[in-house]
Amino acid sequence: MSDLPFIGHHIGGQRLADASRVQDVTNPATGAVTAHVALADAATVDAAVAAARAAWAAWADTPPIRRARILFRFLELLHRHRDELARLITAEHGKVFSDAQGEVTRGIDIVEFACGIPQLLKGDYTEQVATGIDNWTVRQPLGVVAGITPFNFPVMVPMWMFPLALACGNTFVLKPSPIAPSPSLRLAELLQEAGLPDGVFNVVQGDKVAVDALLTHPDVRALSFVGSTAVAQHVYATGAQHGKRVQALGGAKNHLVVMPDADLDQAVDALIGAAFGSAGERCMAISVAVLVGEVADRVVPALAQRTRALKVMDGMELQAEMGPIVTAAARERICGYIADGVREGAQLLVDGRTFDPAQAGPGCAGGFWLGGTLFDHVTPSMRIYREEIFGPVLSCVRVPDFASAVQLINDHAYGNGTACFTRDGHTAREFARRVRVGMVGINVPIPVPMAWHGFGGWKQSLFGDLHAYGEEGVHFYTAQKSIMQRWPESTPKGAQFAMPTAS
Repeated sequence: MSDLPFIGHHIGGQRLADASRVQDVTNPATGAVTAHVALADAATVDAAVAAARAAWAAWADTPPIRRARILFRFLELLHRHRDELARLITAEHGKVFSDAQGEVTRGIDIVEFACGIPQLLKGDYTEQVATGIDNWTVRQPLGVVAGITPFNFPVMVPMWMFPLALACGNTFVLKPSPIAPSPSLRLAELLQEAGLPDGVFNVVQGDKVAVDALLTHPDVRALSFVGSTAVAQHVYATGAQHGKRVQALGGAKNHLVVMPDADLDQAVDALIGAAFGSAGERCMAISVAVLVGEVADRVVPALAQRTRALKVMDGMELQAEMGPIVTAAARERICGYIADGVREGAQLLVDGRTFDPAQAGPGCAGGFWLGGTLFDHVTPSMRIYREEIFGPVLSCVRVPDFASAVQLINDHAYGNGTACFTRDGHTAREFARRVRVGMVGINVPIPVPMAWHGFGGWKQSLFGDLHAYGEEGVHFYTAQKSIMQRWPESTPKGAQFAMPTAS
């Protein structure tokens, strides 16, 4: 093992190192290996689940207000350490620092929502539901639950999950991406500092071995996943086969419709930011511009000019607009999509493959760099339209009218997010009503719902019945119990053989 830092697990309140299998952690801006991360085997996963199981009974019995007070202290620590967490994100993922700060802030929003758990867990009560009988409901924790999270949001996406899970009285095992593993351990330390009991929150670093161990572990009651659609389908099917409640958020192909009456400068700004922010490595990134009628002749040249002018550089540079691609393999995959687009006949207006890493800053020659890429005259049959590229590639599709734009979106296999830019209220209303997509923006390019609303798409973008966070998140991490009560003084004499009724 080299002298580089070693990133291990957090189990039962302790840092554990398992060096039997390791993976390099790289800085995407330079390509340098900065650390080694442990890859858990099934025994390590079992140890984490066992720690969570041992801690569960006492944590579930802790009154919700006391659980909330720990989260309030965690919230204060998150505010204090926001920039530290953002620097960890930029160092391992590569996104620009201001974007990383925004990621942490959106995670903080979920913690703020979870601090209201005493109100969120309140049940319903009906007095005299039948003669002498009262009926009420309660929501109770499930037990040990797990989260499997992606590299692109190593702080925000875990915080879509564990704050509500913990607030509801569950214990948690987090399996973050080994590409960006450090933020998860820092979150574990901050939870511990806030007073969370040992074993209530655990982190196992790892790859598919750890994922499969969690999916099949008999003591894991529920599992939340965010990642590609192919893996989401596997997670959902395997978890369900093993008796787990599963929420699996998959891929996306998000469209932004530009109507002829839209403010075109605003639309271009929105497309540039939504397509190339975080190097397009967002499940809510806009990757398709749907240009209605003659608007394309004005929007496409403006998009080409802005794409060429993108400030692509090390994410810690204050003026940076886009950082590197997360890994060399991801860059190679994105370049393959660009080549496919050219081969299938799309018009390549800006080719990000020609970006010179020297422009990114000193020491960046070995980084995983790619400039913004813009295609025009893309058609639905092309691979760059059908599949999620997960990189800084924007495709322009030209359609004749509003109805064609809606049909185009509705025909796509994904239904995560979409947007429409227009000044017309009727168009906006019809778009929001008729489009078959889970999250819709009207003049909002990335309509990620706030903490109290809940996140999730339709079609091949979500497998499961409940969205992430918000009140549906509370429902995902709890089971409803209905209780009916009657006392002897109001109980009629004799056995009752007929179906009970509210009489």
